[in-house]
Amino acid sequence: MAGTLLLVEDEPSVGDLVRGYVSRHGYGVVWVRSGEEALVELDRHPVRLVILDVGLPGMDGFDVCRAIRARSHVPILMLTARDDEPDRVVGLEVGADDYVTKPFSPRELVARIKAILRRTEQHHQEDVLTLADVTVNRGTHDVTVAGEPVELTAKEFDLLACFLANPNSLLSRELLLDRVWGIEYPGGTRTVDVHVAQLRRKLGRPELIRTLRGAGYKAVAP
Repeated sequence: MAGTLLLVEDEPSVGDLVRGYVSRHGYGVVWVRSGEEALVELDRHPVRLVILDVGLPGMDGFDVCRAIRARSHVPILMLTARDDEPDRVVGLEVGADDYVTKPFSPRELVARIKAILRRTEQHHQEDVLTLADVTVNRGTHDVTVAGEPVELTAKEFDLLACFLANPNSLLSRELLLDRVWGIEYPGGTRTVDVHVAQLRRKLGRPELIRTLRGAGYKAVAP
């Protein structure tokens, strides 16, 4: 799973569309129809991002956004049928991270979700990651093995950082594809295998990234 999204949408057709599409991309979805329910469910689940409709019964989306911001830094993507610039500005001013106007493309929605998550979660990541004698410095984009620098491509660097940020955790190919590439990649999960092989060769530490047959990969200290 790529994490849990909280969907706050009172229109059944829109809710069904969003839940169905984002679920196919590996996200769990908690769908509620009102702002009041959203605030309750936010405390019950490890929500990674909120998809919030503006035109809700009772509390509107702006009020819900303000209430969420008073208690959480969770990213918020607002949905609305309003295309007026003042409404978009208000949404961003009360704490939304992005704004999508109905009707929208589900594929664009997922791309925006992934972009928001990459942008917001990067601020909470440690700059220096270490496992065994391999070190990744996100701030300087440097990689060393036993103190010696190693040259990696941008995607190899991101993939290694993802492994080192989640040591001893099973990471499926689908999850790695989502976290590192962030979009539907035409090469599919095969590109993950290719990049893992390249990492093992360049690092000279093939035992650092363990293959779990049929499941994915795990970074472990040799």
